[in-house]
Amino acid sequence: MLTTAALAERRERTFLVLAGIFLCAMTLLNVIGITRFVQLGPMALAVGVLPYPLTFLCTDLICELYGKSRANFLVTVGLGLNFFILLVLVLGNAMPSVPAENMPPWQILQLAAPVALPNGEVVEQSVGLYQLIYATTSGAVFASMMAYIAAQYCDVQLFHFWKRVTRGRHLWIRNNFSTLMSQMVDSVMVIGVTFGAAFLRGEMAFQTLLVLVGSNYLFKATIALLDTGPLYLAVHYLRPFLQLKPGETVGPGDNYADYAAQ
Repeated sequence: MLTTAALAERRERTFLVLAGIFLCAMTLLNVIGITRFVQLGPMALAVGVLPYPLTFLCTDLICELYGKSRANFLVTVGLGLNFFILLVLVLGNAMPSVPAENMPPWQILQLAAPVALPNGEVVEQSVGLYQLIYATTSGAVFASMMAYIAAQYCDVQLFHFWKRVTRGRHLWIRNNFSTLMSQMVDSVMVIGVTFGAAFLRGEMAFQTLLVLVGSNYLFKATIALLDTGPLYLAVHYLRPFLQLKPGETVGPGDNYADYAAQ
């Protein structure tokens, strides 16, 4: 039998693991972003999108086990981390570089031709490695911040909305309906903000924009549907591990156990 202190520590460590996976997946989205596009069957995806669906699985697990306030807290921490990443990128770009003669040769890239980026900046044939990374990620970080604010808070709110509607039953409904709807918001916003300027300048066809949105959402929606099994499995094992009754949550004021009796 665990003591109260040992149980509290177990619950906090589990929360830290879920929060760590959430923040790691979100940071990878911002760091590698649109630096490369990969072909995954019929889908053309930015590599930064690959780990991102894990964030919705983590928030759903935290909503289910720790309650709405903990999930909103984690989303807010993630938003602060987004600002921190953007600040570091801006500061790194604003600070003066060392003289060219003292710069390691691998920091200078020779491109075959000038390249126009989604934010409208044209990268010349000779460019610093950091400047190229900054040019390809800074706009994506801003776009992901806008999408993140809308989609993650939307996911938490919709999860608890469906939990109220179903009176705490049918975990698959609140998992899938909250994630599928919030993923659509995320896909439209992140592609729209990242490539909207290029589209308005006539550098990107509307059809290409639709393909990117469609591929982005198709991948996320597929993962959202596939994560229902892992979500059920995680809840099945974590409830007894955290010593929670069916419908009970760790967070105070977030207990939905009485829904089943209504």
